[in-house]
Amino acid sequence: MPVSDPQDLFVHELKDILFAERTIEKALPKLAREAKDSQLKTHIEHHLDETRQQIANLELVFADLDMAARGQRCPGIEGLMREHDEFMKSNKDAPSRVVDTFLCGAASRTEHYEIAAYTGLVSTAHALGKAEIADLLRQNLEQETAMLEKATRTHDRLVGTQLPG
Repeated sequence: MPVSDPQDLFVHELKDILFAERTIEKALPKLAREAKDSQLKTHIEHHLDETRQQIANLELVFADLDMAARGQRCPGIEGLMREHDEFMKSNKDAPSRVVDTFLCGAASRTEHYEIAAYTGLVSTAHALGKAEIADLLRQNLEQETAMLEKATRTHDRLVGTQLPG
């Protein structure tokens, strides 16, 4: 779909983040299985529930726009998923603390990507006079920001336990 105005760009970005959220929803159970740290596992499992709510919020946004909730391929999220898969494949025998630390970093990279997307979407929704849509998107943004904080704290704890003395 050609993008010729801010409304078109808004829809393009909505489709992009919907694809990303659905991709993440499929990946999170695998990440939870890979995580050995109980707190990290809990954070990932909780974020799966949040991701499902985020998808539901996006579906409401599309309904409000009288559009089908169809995603559009998101090369950014695909790249992040590919990076994860390549690391895990080439580091099968890494200690669990290393894997958990990597998973925290992977989560942080993903959350930063989503935070950037939702920040722009909230701003654009306001500019387009769509306050209710902006509120739904802000809910998603707040959840992504909270998950980033959890991943960062867990990462710092895991790295801290590796340092001598």
